[in-house]
Amino acid sequence: MSRVYDTAVIGAGVIGAAVSYYSALDGADVILIDKGDIAEGTSSKSDGNILVCDKMPGFDSTLAKMSQDMYPQLEKELDYPIEWRRKGSLYLCETQEELEIARDYCSQMAAQGIPMRMMDQKDIQADEPYLAKDLAGGIETACDGSLYPIGLSYGYALTARKYGAKLSLHNPVNAITKKEDFFIIQTEQGEIHAKNVVNCAGVWSPVIGAMLGLSIPVSARQGQILVSEQTFRVARRKVHEFGYMLAKFGTGNYKRPVSERVERNGVAFVFEPTAADNFLIGSSRRFAGEDIRTDIEVMQALAERAIRFFPIIRDIKVIRAYSGLRPFTPDHLPIISDTPVPGFFIAAGHEGDGIGLSAITGRLMSNLIAGREQPIDISPLAFGRFHQNENMS
Repeated sequence: MSRVYDTAVIGAGVIGAAVSYYSALDGADVILIDKGDIAEGTSSKSDGNILVCDKMPGFDSTLAKMSQDMYPQLEKELDYPIEWRRKGSLYLCETQEELEIARDYCSQMAAQGIPMRMMDQKDIQADEPYLAKDLAGGIETACDGSLYPIGLSYGYALTARKYGAKLSLHNPVNAITKKEDFFIIQTEQGEIHAKNVVNCAGVWSPVIGAMLGLSIPVSARQGQILVSEQTFRVARRKVHEFGYMLAKFGTGNYKRPVSERVERNGVAFVFEPTAADNFLIGSSRRFAGEDIRTDIEVMQALAERAIRFFPIIRDIKVIRAYSGLRPFTPDHLPIISDTPVPGFFIAAGHEGDGIGLSAITGRLMSNLIAGREQPIDISPLAFGRFHQNENMS
């Protein structure tokens, strides 16, 4: 029989690359498989933010903070520049009603030890002078950061290879079967055998799961981003609107004072400066299948919202737009879990948080496979929470 790997990871996006890195670091014999290249899909379409500020207080924010605290060390460990920067972030409240909601949110997060503070109208104007003058205030989150998402994906994968992992790229998986104590993975380049399989295929994880009779509740949620020309410094760090929380989670009774076009496309203002002296404008959220074509109405809604918060942006050119697919789950939490098929694991469904949660996901999954104690209760991330009646293959 051919070589039997300890772990086969399917999907070479940031999550699969992270799982491969931490598993290889543990000494496991790992193979990373992808139908394309490293970070060819969703991971190359993100803005690279490592945030706590856009998480719900409680388990969600705790998990995000644990992951965020791992990046300074990862910058030293990985064999690829990830451009980690911790400048903090600014959440903007457009109205007094939003400001009151934000005060309660900030209080809950601060009680968890998240370094957040409220800022009034004068504070935000001093922090970012080009902001619209009528904004009510905001929240600063000092611990938030950003990095180069493609670099992070390559860093995980290439460093995993240094520790002995094999990269099997441009090699689509066609079928998976379980035989006694190992899996047979049928790929276009031949069979791969492994004791454990981790499904890190993102929006395509349901396709991989179906090969073993598992129904994985992950769907594609499209997001679009605008890219500006090189220009002066509009803002020194990430700036976004507090209404982003409403667009992301779709909860609460508060309705933002926005146009139908903005509301229809799930647009909330996000500004991200880059090291190349331009900036990214996001973000949109809509279900459009696996369509990653840009849409003019979404572009107009993104521009409209950006100009609302930074009127000076009206005179800056957009040079391109792109979109990607977020792997969405119904409760907005990822799946980091074993399954009814022994030896088959899932690390998928991170929606827009894959870059930020990749570090903790890699560590939690390597612990799970090895049977080690976890640093946090991961039952909220269990596959079984969706109450699926699965057939073992």
